[in-house]
Formats: sequence, C-alpha cells, structure tokens
Amino acid sequence: MNLILLGAPGAGKGTQAERLQAERGLVQLSTGDMLRAAVAAGTETGRKAKEIMDRGDLVPDQVVVGIISERIDSPDCAKGFILDGFPRNQAQAEALDQMLKQKGKRLDAVVELKVDETILFDRIRTRAAETADKTGAARADDSEETLRNRLQVYHAQTAPLLPYYKAQGKLHSIDGMQGIEQVADQLKDLLDGL
Repeated sequence: MNLILLGAPGAGKGTQAERLQAERGLVQLSTGDMLRAAVAAGTETGRKAKEIMDRGDLVPDQVVVGIISERIDSPDCAKGFILDGFPRNQAQAEALDQMLKQKGKRLDAVVELKVDETILFDRIRTRAAETADKTGAARADDSEETLRNRLQVYHAQTAPLLPYYKAQGKLHSIDGMQGIEQVADQLKDLLDGL
C-alpha cells in the first residue's frame, strides 16, 4: 500500500506515519532524510543533490523524484511506503505520478489530516514547552512565527494538491483534531476499506 499524508504543519502526519510503519510495515519516506542518505551513500542522484545543496540552492523536483524512485526500489519498501512532506506542489505530484506509472506502481490513497489552524498554535506552544522541559531548549522550528510562515507556504503550495487528488478519486479526509488514538483508528478503518 502506497500512501501520501497531507495536512498543515503540526497536523500529526509524522506521528501517524510512525504508527503505520510499526503496525503495517510500510516505510515512512521523508524527503529530507532521503536526500541526506543519498548524499551519504554517494549514489549518482545523491552526488547531484550534494552539488546543488553545497551551492545553497534548492534541490530541483526531478532530483527529489529520482531519490524517491531509488528509495522505493529498496526491498524494505516491498509492502509499501508513506510519503510525508512530498509532494509539496502540483508539479511534484505530477512527476511522482509519472515515476510511479513507469514503475508499474500507484498511490492507493492520499489522506488529509484536517485541523483547526488556531489550535495548531496551542499545540506548538505545548510541544515547545515539553521539549524545553526534557532537553532544556525548544526546537528552533517550534515557534509561532515559524508555524505562521510554514502555514503560508502550505496554503500557497501544498493545499492546491487537495483538489488534484480529489479529481483522481484518491483523497480521503480525517479529522486531525481528535486524539492520536482516534485519528489512528479512523486511519486504520479507512485503509482496511481500500
């Protein structure tokens, strides 16, 4: 089963992806992690990405799709994968669709975790306080200003993917404002019904 989790920053995508990985054997694919791993492994795509990142430029879509392509060919992805953080825009979604088609694979579902964005600011304050209590300092990206900026980027670039996947009949929405267990239960029911 191949999935994309979509939702605003702080919606719980990473938490749910980790649960799906543990419960279903699906591999959570984070583009940032994959880029760093490809660079470290010295793959052809990794070398291209390193040159670009060393210049301080953003890695182009075709390089990111190449890294995803290499990664999903790995044996641990045989049961499926969860994309978290990719695609971020329609051009990436179209490139992903084309790459999967060439491999004879497809997306089974795109799951949107819907959240009340005003509550996300409460979540970020709580997470920052908890992290500070545990480690002595909050994560650099656990700030209201950072969240505000990330939400603007999400609405400008990623939210337009919702109608794109809806038109394909792949979009499913879950209320991400519920507790972690309730979201996980709804996600389980959804995936069991596919």
